[in-house]
Amino acid sequence: MKTIAQIAAELQGYDPQALSAADVNTFLERLVEPVSATEDLPLFSALGRVLAQDVISPISVPPHDNSAMDGYAFAGDQLVAGQPLTLRVVGTALAGKAWVGTVAAGECVKIMTGAIMPTGLDTVVPQEFTTAAAADGHITIAADVLKTGDNRRFKGEDLMEGSVALAKGTLLAPAALGLVASLGLPTVTVYRRLRVAYFSTGDEILSLGEPPREGAVYDSNRYTVFGLLTRLGVEVIDLGVVRDEPELLEAAFRNAAQRADAIITSGGVSVGEADHTRTMMKKLGDVAFWRIAMRPGRPMAVGRIATTENQAKLASSTYPSSANSYQNDTNHPHSGAVLFGLPGNPVAVMVTFLAFVRPALLRMMGSTHSAPPLLRATSTEAMRKKPGRTEYQRGTITTAADGTLQVRTTGNQGSGVLSSMVQANGLIVLHHGQGNVAVGDTVDVMVFDGVI
Repeated sequence: MKTIAQIAAELQGYDPQALSAADVNTFLERLVEPVSATEDLPLFSALGRVLAQDVISPISVPPHDNSAMDGYAFAGDQLVAGQPLTLRVVGTALAGKAWVGTVAAGECVKIMTGAIMPTGLDTVVPQEFTTAAAADGHITIAADVLKTGDNRRFKGEDLMEGSVALAKGTLLAPAALGLVASLGLPTVTVYRRLRVAYFSTGDEILSLGEPPREGAVYDSNRYTVFGLLTRLGVEVIDLGVVRDEPELLEAAFRNAAQRADAIITSGGVSVGEADHTRTMMKKLGDVAFWRIAMRPGRPMAVGRIATTENQAKLASSTYPSSANSYQNDTNHPHSGAVLFGLPGNPVAVMVTFLAFVRPALLRMMGSTHSAPPLLRATSTEAMRKKPGRTEYQRGTITTAADGTLQVRTTGNQGSGVLSSMVQANGLIVLHHGQGNVAVGDTVDVMVFDGVI
């Protein structure tokens, strides 16, 4: 496990006082590691979990050549361009019950969707493309309405027996659960649930139920972080509000590191703040403090916080004195937790979580697809933007009459205006080197649907 200094040395031009958003994600990719413990879960309990091993298909899907339509199966080599074809119906093939028999030239079998194709037949004409003569059991297919092989599903067309149906690292969405079920598999092997502890810091923070007081604000960050973590499917450990007192902060960090894989805090990471959060982070772990070239959310801290056992070793004369040495302690099954120290402003908390923390937590969960997808939309308004920083504007994304996406801002983009996040359904991502945006320009957008 690499130290913060070692990771920083790997990044060309690393500057903690002017770090680009792209460099933040590159740094975090090197910092975090997936959990290793696994468990077998029934499918009804596996939604949102990450596969710890490939799912190998024990069968072919579909298991036989079958019909994609309700209609009539026949040998397609009897079709002649420009001429209708008349066939005699000699039987019926039902889904789940194979038809047994032989079909000669000039004959066909009535067949239902999903029914096994009778031997020697390779084409299905939909029922609506035929006319039937009720008296003698014949059907006529109009000329040039289909070609040989139409409406036939092949064995293994979806999956062949022995192939990888779902790869290790796949996040199990509803469609993936259905795919596993289609293979007849009742359980999947997934990584254990990630444990994430979080708390808010500061003497000015009020918990719900406390009476208002001058200069104090009610804590919204705990509830937005709770929602973001719950949507992600991790085990959430809420440690409440921690006052800006060294003893309380130390106890909270030790408790969190002992119980969780990751710790999220809000507040107390800005340069020059008159509190003890930064000091305690330094004391208990290997932490970097950043000023990111972004808006909103410039200050952020990342690193690792040691467990109580490893802190005790650090203090002993028989253990290496480096504050980073606990990272190499392979004798302890849980040597510490990854720390994400977020800014205190409500919108900045959400933006830094979506841009940086969520992808990092997904990697810790074992997912191989962690980067948030960006879509392209046309801006319906002008936006001022200085090159040299990444900006995340709150936006409303809609569909234009021609089917393309368009976007506008939600107005006031202040980092404390939480109502703007409620009004938004996505973020407008204006990249590091990008300048002003004119009406009609195309921009990247990060859609909230299913995320917040």
